[in-house]
Amino acid sequence: MTILASLNRAYERLAIHHQVPVFGYSNEKVSFVISLNPDGSMASAPRDLRDQSGKKPVPRFMYVPQPYKSASGIKPKFLWDKTSYVLGVTAKEDKRSKAEHQAFTDFHMEALKNSGDEGLQALCAFLRQWTPERFQQADWPDDLKSAMLDQNIVFTLENDRLSEIYLHDHPAARQAWAKLLSEGDKTKAVCLVSGEKGSIARLHPSIKGVWGGQSSGGSIVCFNEDAFKSYGHQKGDNAPISEAATFAYTTALNKYLEKGSHNRIQIGDASTVFWADASNAKVAEEAEDVAASLFEVDTAVVARDEIKPILENIRQGKPLTETAPELSEGVRFFVLGLAPNAARISIRYWFEDDFGTLVENYQKFLADMRIEPSGRNDVSSLWHYLLELAVQRKSKNVPPHIAGEWMRSILTGTAYPMALLTNVLMRIRADKEINTRRIAMLKAVLVRNFKSKEAPVALDPDNRNKGYLLGRLFAFYERIQSEALGDNLNATVKDKFYSAASAQPRKVFALLDQGSARHLAKLRKQKPPGHKIYLEKQVAEIFALMSPAEDPYPTALSAGEQALFALGYYHQHSEFYKPKQPNETMKEPTP
Repeated sequence: MTILASLNRAYERLAIHHQVPVFGYSNEKVSFVISLNPDGSMASAPRDLRDQSGKKPVPRFMYVPQPYKSASGIKPKFLWDKTSYVLGVTAKEDKRSKAEHQAFTDFHMEALKNSGDEGLQALCAFLRQWTPERFQQADWPDDLKSAMLDQNIVFTLENDRLSEIYLHDHPAARQAWAKLLSEGDKTKAVCLVSGEKGSIARLHPSIKGVWGGQSSGGSIVCFNEDAFKSYGHQKGDNAPISEAATFAYTTALNKYLEKGSHNRIQIGDASTVFWADASNAKVAEEAEDVAASLFEVDTAVVARDEIKPILENIRQGKPLTETAPELSEGVRFFVLGLAPNAARISIRYWFEDDFGTLVENYQKFLADMRIEPSGRNDVSSLWHYLLELAVQRKSKNVPPHIAGEWMRSILTGTAYPMALLTNVLMRIRADKEINTRRIAMLKAVLVRNFKSKEAPVALDPDNRNKGYLLGRLFAFYERIQSEALGDNLNATVKDKFYSAASAQPRKVFALLDQGSARHLAKLRKQKPPGHKIYLEKQVAEIFALMSPAEDPYPTALSAGEQALFALGYYHQHSEFYKPKQPNETMKEPTP
C-alpha cells in the first residue's frame, strides 16, 4: 500500500469516529466571532473565542470551509478569514487590506446572492454596510481592537450564538460551499490513489505541523513550476489524484501532526507519525497506544493499566503472540518520517509491515542496546540517545541524518548507520565522557553491523580482543593513578591520554606503563603491600590474555576496535564500583 493510499484508509477510520472534518472542511484556528442580527447589524462587540486558561490566549480550533491554496494573490476564504479580509483592517499599514476586504465582499455577494438562508443574507447585509473606517469608530474596548487584528473571525446569528452554531454550520452554507468546490474547469481522470474517476486536484492542501517547516505548511505532492510540465500536463494533472483523495490524505496527516497528538514523535529533524490499520478499529487503536508507549510519546498512555503489562512483557523480550495475541496478526502498521524542505516536505523514511514485525524489530533493538551495568534507566527514549551525539547535548545539534537513518534501521531491523559509531567515538574523544547510553550505542553497532561476538553485555574476563583488553588496561592505569594521587587532579590519565590510547595505542601506552610504575611505588608506601600486589596481578592477568607473538600495543586501532576499547574501559571501570559480594573480599591477596 502506498503512503497516500494508507493515509486515505486512516482517514476513513478517523471519519467514522468524527475525529476529522468532512470533505471540504478543515480544522483551523479561530479567535473571534461576530454576532449578527438578521438585518446585518452587529448584535454586540465581537466576542473572544480564545482559550484564556494559559499564560497567553490561544485560538480555538474549529472545523471551517477549507481555505483555497494560493501561494500569493488575494483569495478570500468562505464565511471566515482574518481581519484584513473580513473587516479591511490589519496591524500593519498595508494598502493591500482594502483590496482584500473588497475581494471578500465581492466573493460572498456573488456566492450567496441566491441563498434564502437568514444567516447568509445577514452576512451579505453586513458586508454592504461595513467600511474599514467603522472599525476605529466603534465603541469597543481598545484592547479588544488590538487583539482582533490579523486574527481569524467567523460569523454567527445572535439567536444561534449561545448554541455555538456558526454561519458555516448552516445547511445552506454547506450546500453553497459544495457548489463552489465543484465549479471551475476541472480535469476528470482516474485517481491514482482510489482508482475511481473524479475531479483531479490542481494543488493539494498544505500539510502543517512538520517541525522546522513553514508555518503556512508544505506539500508532499507539488507541481507548481513550468519545469514540471510533462506532455502538456500542468500541476496536479501530472500525477492525477482526485480532490476527495487529496483531502482525505492531507486531513489524516494533519490530524496526526497536530500538537499534542500521541501519533507523532520528533526524531532529529524528522517529524514522525504512525498509525495502524485493522479490521477491528479498537484493535488498531490498541496497536497505536502500544506503539506510543514503545516510543514513549505519551506518558499517560504508558501508565495505563491495560498498556503497562504489555509494554513490560515486550521489553522483557516475550513474543507478542503471548503478550497481546490480538495484535500479532492482521494489524498493519505504518510509520512515516517527514522533514521540511522549503515549501515542500521530504519523506525521510517509510515503514509498512505487520505490527508483530515492528515489535520483533524493537525487541532486537533492545537486545542490541543491552549493557551491564545499565545505569539508572534500563530503557531510555530514542531522543535521549540522540542527545548523546549532540555538541553540548543541545537538541539543535543532533545530527539530522543519523536520527532518520537510525530510526529506519530500528523499524526495519536492518544495519545501523555507521555514522552512529563514528559520531559516538568522536563525542567520547571530544568530552571524555563514557556513559551507559554511548556504550550501548557502540555495542549495538558492533553486534548488528559487524556480527561481533567480542562485544559482551557485561565484563568478559576471557575476552581476547586487543581493543577490549587495552580498554580494560587503560581503566586499570586510571585506577592506579587515582589511588596513588587522589581524585582531585586537574587532569587525569583519562583526560590526557584517552583519545590517543583508543586510536594509536603505541604512542602512549609505554608512557602509561612508566607512570603506572611510579604510582604503584607510591601506593606501596601508602597502603598495605598486598594491595600493590593485587593491582599488579590484575594488570598481569590482562597481559596474559594477549598473544605472545604480537605487539601488545598496535600502531592503530580500527573504528570497531576503538568501540571495543570503550566497551572494555566501561566494563572494567564499572567493575571497580560494583558492590562486592561477601566471598569476593577474599580475592585480594595478603602479603
